[in-house]
Amino acid sequence: QVQLVESGGGSVQAGGSLRLSCAASGYSYSRRYMGWFRQAPGKEREGVAAIYGGLTYYADSVKGRFTISQDNAKNTLYLQMKSLKLEDTAMYYCAASPAFSYGGRWYDSSSYNYWGQGTQVTVSS
Repeated sequence: QVQLVESGGGSVQAGGSLRLSCAASGYSYSRRYMGWFRQAPGKEREGVAAIYGGLTYYADSVKGRFTISQDNAKNTLYLQMKSLKLEDTAMYYCAASPAFSYGGRWYDSSSYNYWGQGTQVTVSS
């Protein structure tokens, strides 16, 4: 069983920065693929960034502003967010999976087996 606990969300002004953390526990094989998703009110959950196989992936909307990283010694996934915009306001979720099924995509929420409870990020003008 994998448990994911996000933290680091909060309220910030546009242009500011936040760093989200996701503390992971459980069998490491089950979380070889990890990602961050977000969901704004009335919108579908969308993939923000993912990391697996030594590579990172980003949604076009956050490229150059967000950085995903992980500290395997601390079993923690991070999302450094800079130059935050109003449209970044959402609940942010950490997700993990041992693998993707054939045709699975990092930005597809159905590719992940485990989810955290989410942490709210609110960006104001």
